[in-house]
Amino acid sequence: MYVRTLTGGLAAALVVSLSLTGGQAVAAAPDAKDATPLAARVFTYDASGSAEFKSAVDRGAAIWNESVDAVELRPVAAGQRANIRVLADDGWPRALPTTLGNGTVYIGRQAVNEGHNTIRISSHELGHILGLPDRKPGPCSSLMSGSSAGTTCTNPYPNATEKAEVEGNFGGALVGRAPAAPATVIVD
Repeated sequence: MYVRTLTGGLAAALVVSLSLTGGQAVAAAPDAKDATPLAARVFTYDASGSAEFKSAVDRGAAIWNESVDAVELRPVAAGQRANIRVLADDGWPRALPTTLGNGTVYIGRQAVNEGHNTIRISSHELGHILGLPDRKPGPCSSLMSGSSAGTTCTNPYPNATEKAEVEGNFGGALVGRAPAAPATVIVD
């Protein structure tokens, strides 16, 4: 009888826990003595619609791969569906995150024509998909300051705070959860 009650109590606790986490399983943080790092969460991107900005998009993804451990951005394999679509258009750059690590990025020619750096734009917009908000106005050292840093700013790298925020978003977080703010168009 005691085993049945204990088992039933554990099952009830599990159901409550899963309902609180939206049905997602949550991995416990490793102990300090556990030196095994968590594997990076892989997200694929499709830059086939980014026209003349494809190399800038690839470089922006590579910068995020160099900067954080919790996320890896890879080009999508042929015939597969990407987490992130990257498109070129004549408007202003913007991101439409759907869930954390998923959405659409537009590399707008308007900002490029005004003199903004294409790799910084790509890295910045991918930052939105990884859960970062705009931080305007801001210095060139802040990737998420975007256009407020001016056209002379070519820094495509996230600063320590931005890196830590992405690591926190994905390191043991519920991947696939909705962004903290409602999904909206982030126009830079």
